[in-house]
Amino acid sequence: MNTVHRHVRVDRPGPPEVLQLAEGSRPEPGPNEVLIAVAAAGVNRPDVLQRMGVYPPPPGASPILGLEVAGTVAAIGRDVEQWRIGDAVCALTPGGGYAEYCVTPAAHCLPVPDGYSMIEAAALPETAFTVWGNLFRRGRLAAGETVLIHGGTSGIGSTAIQFAKAFGARVLVTARGADKCAACLALGADAAIDYASQDFVDEVQRLTAGRGVDVVLDIVGGDYTARNLAALGVDGRLLLVGFQRGTTATIDLTAIMRKRIVVTGSMLRPQSHDEKAVLAQALRAQVWPLIESGRIRLPIAACFPLAQAADAHRLMESSQHIGKIVLTV
Repeated sequence: MNTVHRHVRVDRPGPPEVLQLAEGSRPEPGPNEVLIAVAAAGVNRPDVLQRMGVYPPPPGASPILGLEVAGTVAAIGRDVEQWRIGDAVCALTPGGGYAEYCVTPAAHCLPVPDGYSMIEAAALPETAFTVWGNLFRRGRLAAGETVLIHGGTSGIGSTAIQFAKAFGARVLVTARGADKCAACLALGADAAIDYASQDFVDEVQRLTAGRGVDVVLDIVGGDYTARNLAALGVDGRLLLVGFQRGTTATIDLTAIMRKRIVVTGSMLRPQSHDEKAVLAQALRAQVWPLIESGRIRLPIAACFPLAQAADAHRLMESSQHIGKIVLTV
């Protein structure tokens, strides 16, 4: 096997133009890892933040961008038992996905769902792990409850809409413009709020007859935080998974106390190996059958060759896409 592989290099923090194709030594799997010959890699907002120098990889992780891939197992570590060379997998990675070869823990891999292309499979892991871990584990979303999902056409949003509907929740979303609102409804949302022309707090109160929602999944942060508290009902849960409008907020603590609101959130990348393995097991048992049955299918907004990673990042930063952006290798 060729020990040199192409990958996307970031020499310094900066705009998309700093992403350049380069060659380097092919990584080798550790005892509990697999080496994946990458066919496609998902592009996610944390990749943009890492490129800008504000979201560094954790200690020991590859400095190469890319947190999810799909491909075939090319080599396995000595202690790996659940995968064989040639298996088609998609995987959450600690980094290194924008490359021809990528190493990741074997426990963070999932089979490519039946009927899925490698491009479609590469778009699954990062958002699936994030949505499951927050909406269902931390947020305890239950059938019959109502959830408000911000950024309904983002990768997180489009995943969350379908997961929530599949498990029996009522789904309200925010998006910008009629086209994106229509796309959210097509994904299964019960109502879509155009945040450019409507106040989402007012609309939530109208749509819930003043009761408020049970859960808010927020990728926005900043000044949305106080408004999210206003949109939540008694015993509501606010789940923070992004901060596109900033990492700080001013809130009235009595709003939390009066309605007994739980405020929580998480970043996926810093979580432990075991925590991610638990998420992978839950997804395989509870979500993969729904994906393979066709009840959940994530939209692919655009595909770019690996050499055009900068164009993929420009599209991500524009927020004009609906669904996931994928690099092909």
